Amino acid sequence: MQTDTKDLIHIALDLTTNISSQDRFERLLTTMRRLFNCDASALLEFKGQHFKPLAINGLNADVLGRQFNISEHPRLEAIARAGDVVRFPADSSLPDPYDALITSHEGKLHVHACVGLPLMANQRLIGALTLDSFDPHQFDNFSNDELRTVSALAAATLNIALLMDKLEKAAGDVTESDPAKHQPQSNTEIIGQSAQIQALKKEISVVASTDMTALILGETGVGKELVATAIHQQSSRADKPLIYLNCAALPEAIAESELFGHVKGAFTGAISNRSGKFELADKGTLFLDEIGELTLTLQAKLLRVLQYGDLQRIGDDRNLKVDTRIIAATNKDLKEEVLAGRFRADLYHRLSVFPITVSPLRERGEDILLLAGFFIERCRSKLQLSHLSLSSTCQAILMHYPWPGNIRELEHSINRAAILARAEAKDEYVILQPSHFKLDNFSVEVTDVIEQPTMSVTNIPVDNLRDATEQFQRQLINNALKQNNNNWAATARQLSVDVGNLHRLAKRIELKQ
Repeated sequence: MQTDTKDLIHIALDLTTNISSQDRFERLLTTMRRLFNCDASALLEFKGQHFKPLAINGLNADVLGRQFNISEHPRLEAIARAGDVVRFPADSSLPDPYDALITSHEGKLHVHACVGLPLMANQRLIGALTLDSFDPHQFDNFSNDELRTVSALAAATLNIALLMDKLEKAAGDVTESDPAKHQPQSNTEIIGQSAQIQALKKEISVVASTDMTALILGETGVGKELVATAIHQQSSRADKPLIYLNCAALPEAIAESELFGHVKGAFTGAISNRSGKFELADKGTLFLDEIGELTLTLQAKLLRVLQYGDLQRIGDDRNLKVDTRIIAATNKDLKEEVLAGRFRADLYHRLSVFPITVSPLRERGEDILLLAGFFIERCRSKLQLSHLSLSSTCQAILMHYPWPGNIRELEHSINRAAILARAEAKDEYVILQPSHFKLDNFSVEVTDVIEQPTMSVTNIPVDNLRDATEQFQRQLINNALKQNNNNWAATARQLSVDVGNLHRLAKRIELKQ
């Protein structure tokens, strides 16, 4: 090995260290960057013909939110199919998925040296480690055997994390009554690494393992339907139907029929028997979105079904027994609705057995960029573009915009911006700029975003942009820590970043252990 073997020993020791998977991944990439002196590295999980970034080093933050379909990224497809070290020639015609996405070279688009290491466990592809550099000869002095050693250690790191995750899920899923009922978790994913999202995922896991009624609270556009889907797909009812009903869109004349069904001749137009949503969701889950919009009359009938598990179709005297799990959602404050007499107190208490609050996007820090990356990659695919990325100025603006419409507004804004940027693009690299976004006349000066009053950039070396950037970050964080008496949470608020992301950045730039 051309560099100190201490780096490899550190990777091996991390396999037995009691640290989180994310910390283990980030330590791995920090070591990779030091070992190979590359401009960027990424650890990817392979799942369902997609490579999903688990950790990145030297790449734009939005890359963490992207999911790369190998059929659309020939270099990643080559890595997935190779089964061994893949070295791409500096003049390779295959587009690099990280072009224009390396933090230290925003104006320099083409990656010139790229190595892909497929990560295998039990002869099965579980992921990949990618190393990128702008120096076309950066990896020439490393033999394939040396790279295979690194690949084996990286594969062990990823495999341990995946096994631990699988064991934790299994422990939470198995019940004494009938463990065989539980199905494998689906690929529904909630994007984000913020403390709020980590807490939300834990709440979803807890309530999914029961049959309790769940009430999802949050502003319009925060992703309440996605949370409901995740609860269902992690539950023992995952192989049964998940039925959706938007209570706000229900005309009062047919609302009762939609919920409970009717028999032929029950009213004008009832030309045949019809099952309601409760029957359709029998043994499964019924998701009642915008539950706060139901009339008081329907609320009373809904309460009876929740209490006794039986219902009557309109025009039918017989009771039907149903086993339906209810998940409800609303953007209203139901406590206030109860006080105002618009919502039944007994129904509210019945629904709110396990309330889950989904945080607004503006409180989720760098999750904004992860979600932006997810939508950008999806939009790139739909528009059949080779490259689609955010400028650094645009990233800063997205981070500071308050997003009153939350995730839905972010998605629509990116779709619109991508269409405008494509129309203006002069080559294959389509880069979203502030001018492509229409954010209710919102604007922010770049200096307002990155400038700190006590920051000094003197004595920072300028011959190596990557090292200079990291030294700038160390200075910036150190100054903010001093201003906040070494309080990391307060420092994160001052720097407008998620505290978990700040801790990870500090570890990556070796500001803390």
